[in-house]
Amino acid sequence: MNFAGLDIVVIALVVLVVLILFAGIKTIPQGYQYTVERFGRYTRTLQPGLNLIIPFIDRIGAKMNVMEQVLDIPTQEVITRDNASVSADGVAFYQILNPAQAAYQVANLENAILNLTMTNIRSVMGSMDLDELLSNRDVINDKLLRVVDEAANPWGIKITRVEIKDIAPPKDLVDSMGRQMKAEREKRAQVLEAEGARNAQILRAEGAKQSAILEAEGQREAAFRDAEARERLAEAEAKATKMVSEAIAAGDVQAINYFVAQKYTEAMAAIGKAPNSKIVLMPMEASSLIGSLGGIGAIAKEVFGNGPAAAGGNPQRARQTTPATTTTAATPAFRNPFDTPQGS
Repeated sequence: MNFAGLDIVVIALVVLVVLILFAGIKTIPQGYQYTVERFGRYTRTLQPGLNLIIPFIDRIGAKMNVMEQVLDIPTQEVITRDNASVSADGVAFYQILNPAQAAYQVANLENAILNLTMTNIRSVMGSMDLDELLSNRDVINDKLLRVVDEAANPWGIKITRVEIKDIAPPKDLVDSMGRQMKAEREKRAQVLEAEGARNAQILRAEGAKQSAILEAEGQREAAFRDAEARERLAEAEAKATKMVSEAIAAGDVQAINYFVAQKYTEAMAAIGKAPNSKIVLMPMEASSLIGSLGGIGAIAKEVFGNGPAAAGGNPQRARQTTPATTTTAATPAFRNPFDTPQGS
């Protein structure tokens, strides 16, 4: 009987030791940290893994999640500096760096962060105009992050990011902003159209200017060429006149006949080409023109030679026959072709 009672006591002691060991062994999951309290006072923080505490003396206090967490900021009304009412909401990201401070420095940590962020949203956005508010979200986020993180630093947490999700002005204000944007775009379109028309006019004026310059240069070049041509023609006329004058001075009658016949023919051609003269009636002697043409033939014979002389005939004979022909045909050439013949 005594031996059986001793066995029971041993078994009970073994069970008690096992229970004490189980009560003193704590397993902490990754991403969490537990605080340890001894008789209600904080003593240390348990890290993830296997930890031992004194049973019945130490106990687990707060189980803190040290991973980065997201806190949704509800929609709230904000009055801007220019008295415009807008609705804004956002989101805040935070992480617990000191579990003891987060557990014992503030009660209801999430609610404290939420109210702190909402208050600063109204303060930061209320100090800005509506246009600045809508166009500078990065500035708002930076200001909120700096202010909220500084205020939450004693709580052992780090505010990693504060973002404004949506800013909603009233409907009438949105309509007026739409009209303003439309008017601004129409103004810019008109300005661009006016600038395009001005540039087109400038380009057309530049083109007309270049065209006028090129046309003037062309006219100048044409006038220069025309003057050069007239100069060459005058030189040729002077040279021909000089040659005829020298021939006349040398006593060559055929040269006189050639000169008179040429001028006579040119005058007749000019009269025939006149636009107001279709029928020309004037007294003239046909034999004068024929005699002048005969003189031209005599000049050609003297230059190129007649048929028998060129073939090896008697040159004296050719010189005797030529004056006779010339005298007979060229006698009328000394008479003025524009004088009226006697007896006509």
